[in-house]
Amino acid sequence: MKTGARLALYGLGLIVAFGGAFGIAAAVVPDDVVAGWQKGSEMNGHDEGHESGETASASASVATALKGLALSIDGYVLSPIEAPTTVGEAGELRFQIQDAAGEAVTDYTTAHDKDLHLIVARSDGSGFQHVHPLLDEATGTWSLPWEWEAAGTYRVFADFTPGGADAANLTLSRTVQVAGEFVPVETQPSVASEVDGFTVSLEGDVVAGSASELAITISRDGEPVTTLEPYLGAFGHLVALREGDLAFLHVHAEGDEPEAGDTSGPEIVFFAEAPTAGHYLLYLDFQVDGVVHTAEFVVDAAHGDHS
Repeated sequence: MKTGARLALYGLGLIVAFGGAFGIAAAVVPDDVVAGWQKGSEMNGHDEGHESGETASASASVATALKGLALSIDGYVLSPIEAPTTVGEAGELRFQIQDAAGEAVTDYTTAHDKDLHLIVARSDGSGFQHVHPLLDEATGTWSLPWEWEAAGTYRVFADFTPGGADAANLTLSRTVQVAGEFVPVETQPSVASEVDGFTVSLEGDVVAGSASELAITISRDGEPVTTLEPYLGAFGHLVALREGDLAFLHVHAEGDEPEAGDTSGPEIVFFAEAPTAGHYLLYLDFQVDGVVHTAEFVVDAAHGDHS
């Protein structure tokens, strides 16, 4: 039995590169932020012919740093999202990854057991889903059955690595509007999560400007869980979103990829580094008995002592 795997958040600085941190008391994304999502996404599109070469180059540079806040990077673009438009409407979510010539990409590099990871979250951080659509290689279209459970503005992230040597991992996103009455979910700092009979606890403090060790412990019925199974090539999988703009970080466990049949637990340790203070939404996926569960946390990154 292997000891608890380590998750790394060394790149967490990426998720705070877009402006200052939002006020930690904010419960709902401000209207101007949601509008900025859409405007910013369109401005970063590869089809904006009016941009000068210098401006386009600057936009691409910024978009690369703002992980998950642009629809186009390095010539790759996330197509408009086709999906149901109202709550409770059954249908499909469909999209393409297109290259600089507008052609659908069909060649991908497998990363963490999948060619593409799809993350969806509402503007207030609720409704989180991490799923894996199927690719129609004839058309280059990714799709999966889809139904929205609540109205609001959603950000859809496609995390992938194109095929070819030395290709970089990319995270592109677009927003989707779902009609209906919007009922915001308030977020409060929380380091304990009850999910499907599991108690998942997080210990440690995040301090802006320095690396912090955080330990996640999983138990069930008061007993430590030591049967964590490999999921997407690791014993735990973490997605972190900054409250407000939902800047995105997709991280996995450090260390060697576990072999089939390996188990771990009850502790998973990772390191977090937040250059600025603010609210961060953490979503941990873990697998036990073939079933994936998602624990959610809200963490405040405190101001560091720079005296």
